[in-house]
Formats: sequence, C-alpha cells, structure tokens
Amino acid sequence: MNPVGKPGKTGSLMAVEVALARLLAMAEASPIRERERLPLAQVQGRVLADDLVSTLDLPPWPNSAMDGYALRVADWTGEPLVVSQKIFAGQAPEPLKPGTCARIFTGAPVPAGADCVEMQENTEVQADERVRFTETMTPGQNIRPQGQEATVGELILPAGARLGPIEQGLAASLGCAELNVIRKVRVAVLSTGDELIEPGQALGPGQIYNSNRVLLCSWLQRLGCEVIDAGILPDDLAATRTQLGELKDVDLILSTGGVSVGEADFLGIALREEGELTLWKLAIKPGKPLTFGHFRGVPVIGLPGNPASTLVTFALLGRPYLLRRQGVKEVEPLKFQVPAGFTWPKAGNRREYLRGRLENGRAIIYRNQSSGVLRSAAWADGLVEVLEDRTLIEGDYVSFIPLSEVLS
Repeated sequence: MNPVGKPGKTGSLMAVEVALARLLAMAEASPIRERERLPLAQVQGRVLADDLVSTLDLPPWPNSAMDGYALRVADWTGEPLVVSQKIFAGQAPEPLKPGTCARIFTGAPVPAGADCVEMQENTEVQADERVRFTETMTPGQNIRPQGQEATVGELILPAGARLGPIEQGLAASLGCAELNVIRKVRVAVLSTGDELIEPGQALGPGQIYNSNRVLLCSWLQRLGCEVIDAGILPDDLAATRTQLGELKDVDLILSTGGVSVGEADFLGIALREEGELTLWKLAIKPGKPLTFGHFRGVPVIGLPGNPASTLVTFALLGRPYLLRRQGVKEVEPLKFQVPAGFTWPKAGNRREYLRGRLENGRAIIYRNQSSGVLRSAAWADGLVEVLEDRTLIEGDYVSFIPLSEVLS
C-alpha cells in the first residue's frame, strides 16, 4: 500500500497552499468591520461580531438528571424514607427535611440538604408510601451541578464564530435575544463570454446556457452573503469597463470565465489597465487559471469558466477568502482519510480534486472527470484529493472532502 504522501513539485505552477495563504492574507488586510444587531432567530449563517460571554451560571442551580428521589446519602441507613415533598421542573423546592427524601423529576432543582438523586428504577414504593432504596448510593449521583456547562464570565463563543442552529440554541440558553453580527459581505457575481445565454432562452449557434452564475449566486446566499447579480460581460473591452465601473459598493467582484491571458481576456485587460492583476497558474486540476486583482480598488476574483473548475476553485479558495473577510478563523473544510475504490495509474504535476462519493467505506469517482461536466458534482458527495506526483491502487488512502463542508 502506498503512503498518503506529501505535496509534490509543481514547477512554475503555484501550490494550492501558497495560493490559499495569499488569498487569506489579502482577506485579512481588508476585513469587514461593520456590524449589525439582529434578533436571535435571524442570525442563522451569520458571523458573530463580539465574544459571547456568559452572564449566568448554566445551569443556574443544581438539578436532577433523572426522575427519582432526592436525599442526603448520610440520612439513609437502609430503611425506607418518608417522601416529604414533590418537586417538578420549574418549581422552587423547600429545603429537604432531615431523614426524608423528595420525589423529583428530571430538570427540577435539587433541594438544599440533598446530595444525591436515585433513579426511580432502583426504588420501591411501600404500602405506607415510604420509599425503599435497593442500590448503594454516593453523594453527587445523578445531580447536574450549578455551572456544569458555563459559569459567569466564561467565554462561550469567540468573535468570528459562524452561527448555526446549535450556536443559536446555545445563545438562547444564556438568555440572549439578540446578537451582534458582521454585516453581510456584498458580492457581485458576473459571467464573461458572448457564448453564454440565460436559461429559458433559445440556444443559438455556438451558445451554451450559463450555469455558473446560478450556481454561485445560490451558493453565496447559503454562505450568508448579499448577492448582486451583475449579469454577463460581453466580449467587449469598453462594455467590460463600464459594467465593472458600476460595481462600486461591493466587497468583491466574483467572475467566471475570461481569466486566461488570451486576446479575448477583456476582464484581465481591464484589471491591468485600471487596477492590478495577479494571474495565478495553480497546480490544481480542475481550475489551473484563477485571477485575483482589483478594479478601481474593488477586489476581484476570476474563477475558471468550466463548471467543475468553478466549483472546485470557489470551494477551496473563494469560500475561505469570503469567510476570512468576516473574521472567521477556521475556513478550511474538514477532510479525512479513506481507502480509494479506484486506481490512478498516471501521476500528474497538479493536485487533482476528483468528484466522488463514498460507497462501502471507499471513495469511488465519477466516470467522467472533465472540467466541463457539472453532472459529476451532482452525482458526488465529496471531492477526492489526489496529490501531485501520486499514483494509486485500490486500497491506498486518499483525502476526502465532503461537499457538505463547503456548500454552506
């Protein structure tokens, strides 16, 4: 079995890690600082602007983890105990009378003087309604102590945390009705090329339907961005300048296609003439061409035009950039090792991200890995990473990135 291996040599191509590091550095140089205060129900998918610090102990008092009986262990001599009170969740109990027990239910406060809760399954109620305990008990048993989850002043969620249902529930448990969040990143999405038309129109000679902009607009909305649909840039330099110039109040211009250095690369020409352009030839497949630059001070990321290339480069580079602009620290997706259920006989000088899925614990790949085949991603549930200069036989381990990790 071959080892997982290390990134190989890439020659004149830029390694994926280097490209990502540069993008994240650029993101950190222009963070989104504006914030807004929103009701807790409206913060799904947003980024926390301030540390969430607990203002109370959680739970605020010791409570029962079981339905059963609260007692003081030292009061139990083996004889049945009288039930002196019944305590439901939401009630304030009286102090426990010495030598007695209290009927108690899950979540109810433990009365002062009790140091143990015995589950009802280990008890027997006598004819005179006294309770007999059938197992040995210890202090602290089945009691959730005050402050078990959080104490006053404790950091619960750091600024930069992405807020999902669990984080919303945690904030609610601390009594928060509103949270400060980073304002939405404003992203203008455009496509380039005279060959593109919108779905619903009749195809003409040499034309194709524009899938990339629909893909990215939907994806960005799931990431909590404010999306500005900037349409299609024609293959015309003057029109390109005009349309880019209208995108002033955005944080990022995200384009697909037209990121080569050919004669029809009007986006690149506009960036060179009225801003700056860094053209990365990445050691990645699909997606070697990727542009980062500025147009009149506005950051621009130009993704490759082939649908699978668009998907891979945005997942691995564009998405982390946008999250870091909002202060998110952990921006790289989870990946884990799985055995390959396929062979890869020819090593390449670029890192490959194959559209694949897990079957019976192994990664298998779609039959057609062309960068123009978006169907491969619809079939897949993840990206299979094959490192540079690497061949594979079935059973060799590869890294697998679930699509669920990058789509939101």
